[in-house]
Amino acid sequence: MTTVLAIGMGYCTRRLAQTGGGGITRIIGTSRTAEGAARLSDLSRPGLMVEGLVFDGTHPSQTFLTAIEAAHVVLLSAPPGEAGDPVLAAALQALEDAPRLKQVIYLTTLGVYGDHKGGWVDERTPPASGVARLKRRLDAEAQWRAFGELKGIPVAVLRLAGIYGPGRNALAQLAAGEARPIHKEGQVFNRIHVDDIVATIRAALERRFDGIVNVTDDLPASPAEPILEAARLLGRPAPRVVPFEEAAATMSPMALSFWASSKRVRNDRLKAELGVRLAFPTFREGLSALHRDGEGGG
Repeated sequence: MTTVLAIGMGYCTRRLAQTGGGGITRIIGTSRTAEGAARLSDLSRPGLMVEGLVFDGTHPSQTFLTAIEAAHVVLLSAPPGEAGDPVLAAALQALEDAPRLKQVIYLTTLGVYGDHKGGWVDERTPPASGVARLKRRLDAEAQWRAFGELKGIPVAVLRLAGIYGPGRNALAQLAAGEARPIHKEGQVFNRIHVDDIVATIRAALERRFDGIVNVTDDLPASPAEPILEAARLLGRPAPRVVPFEEAAATMSPMALSFWASSKRVRNDRLKAELGVRLAFPTFREGLSALHRDGEGGG
């Protein structure tokens, strides 16, 4: 019986609740609003109780501190702010004193490796991002690993590729008229299906994994390829491929920082040390399965 305190209960953690496993019997998820926290209980099902509580990233309530006391695992997906990781900043003493806490799992991003001009990277590659928000991610990774060493518990840092899955994929984007394949010469990146992220979280729990691992598929590909594959699956004409120079004129600074980075990411450690067998080793298998389930209306 395992209680998980999920800080920032977003897409991945919700999918974990929906699919279960890993010996988890209770998830306490946080939301920034009372309305959001109240809705989390809808994810409860036989064998798994899901509760919601409010944590605004700054002021820990007594309810939040009590949840830390109850947690066996802290699962984090909330990004750090300028003041650092919100949980460490607001509740470090409570975490140090937590009597049941046995593990921390931190969901972060492959973006921390920076740009490698399409070259291969793995967990031994020194991070090289000059973007402030990614530097904050690296700092938070280091802070959580230092906390784990101090408390004597494993901290799994899961660096995630571009996430897709039910309701969040190229098929759904095409159906909504929002898909825009963009071409930039040499631009590639990896993706990961949410169910393979969930499988990795379960494996980290079961193996009490301590360290950094890349959570990614086997096929780095251009940004346009999944959209063109989705059009093929749906039997629709492929949308016009937009040159990056044209698309960049309307991009936000965050989007432009994403497009400034190109790399291919290895996942050997994911398979060898966590024993994860990817259900969707490339976006093609992932989109095909989503299409069979009715995504995109086709």
